[in-house]
Amino acid sequence: MIEKQKIKDEERAVLVGLVQKDQTPEQVEEYLDELAFLAETAGAKTVKRFTQKMLRPDSKTFVGKGKLEEIKNYIQGKNIGLIVFDDELTGSQIINIETELKTKTLDRSDLILDIFARRARTAQSKVQVELAQYQYILPRLKGMWKHLERQGGGIGSRGPGETEIETDRRIVKDKISLLRKRLQEIDKQSFTQRKERGEFIRVALVGYTNVGKSTLMTLLSKSEVFAENKLFATLDTTTRKVVFENTPFLLSDTVGFIRKLPHHLVESFKSTLDEVREADILLHVVDTSHIKYEEQIGVVNKTLQDLKAFEKPILTIFNKMDLYEQKYFDEWLDDSIKEQLRRELKERWEEETNNNCVFISAIERQNIDLLRETIMEKVREMYGIRYPYKTIHF
Repeated sequence: MIEKQKIKDEERAVLVGLVQKDQTPEQVEEYLDELAFLAETAGAKTVKRFTQKMLRPDSKTFVGKGKLEEIKNYIQGKNIGLIVFDDELTGSQIINIETELKTKTLDRSDLILDIFARRARTAQSKVQVELAQYQYILPRLKGMWKHLERQGGGIGSRGPGETEIETDRRIVKDKISLLRKRLQEIDKQSFTQRKERGEFIRVALVGYTNVGKSTLMTLLSKSEVFAENKLFATLDTTTRKVVFENTPFLLSDTVGFIRKLPHHLVESFKSTLDEVREADILLHVVDTSHIKYEEQIGVVNKTLQDLKAFEKPILTIFNKMDLYEQKYFDEWLDDSIKEQLRRELKERWEEETNNNCVFISAIERQNIDLLRETIMEKVREMYGIRYPYKTIHF
């Protein structure tokens, strides 16, 4: 994979979103909130947002000429190094926008690919990200070479288009083919490693990115796992052997899901996502304090359906309840009212999940004993289902 260039100075970014016919301005602002978090994760500081109502994107510049002129007037003389669109752009749209604004332009997928390139640590994840980058580039080759020839470094430039630009579609396809073969070899090694784990029940943590999976992994496995308040803090699956009251199982932390996750990444990270497909039990971690946590639950459930893993036993873990109460419980509320609100929230989601949910705070260690007991019960039940004629000693 091409050597990644570090950002010397924090890039100043402008975000652009389109309010289309099936969206509200409030929804688009929420999407831009997430895009700003993605930009921050990549090392950029958002200084301005632009939105426009349109039935459909402009085929040449995505936004209308008037809005593009408004953006151009704003960025002049302000040292803006980056324009980020919340939707996917074509190669010609990127070229047209960059020609008009004279500023590096990325779309959401490009930004996520950049973050993945920055976060990749193992040989497997590096190959996966590079493959996704080339697959992203291939349909954009027409009219995109100037975009790929950027030498300025910074966000969006750490990838195949960074140096030694391939000027031929065949060369890019050959590179994709080579990376796929390399990934197949790594996948075989990963499959062998998973097979060698023996008869242990396998449990996988899943959820939207930045919901606290890695923190929970550290807490449950009593081993240090990298956690950070940024999106996609970890790309590589971490697996630990855990024992609760003489009940052993394997616990895996997986890459977080996100709205509009580039499909090339899903394809490239197939072997990593196999941990989800091959797990016996899924622990769906939810950031209850997030204003759109229900929408995030929907994104994760849809991704699990796409992975054909939604029918597995799922325990939903509503995390960050301490932050939820700080955000939504007025300090002057009577304790009895607070308890009633907690009970109503719990009863609602117990009905939604068929009593397969737990409410916790991993940071504050709230309800962790109950969580351990619930996981242990489900693991023991799964052992009984998998080995009905075998005596399991716990």
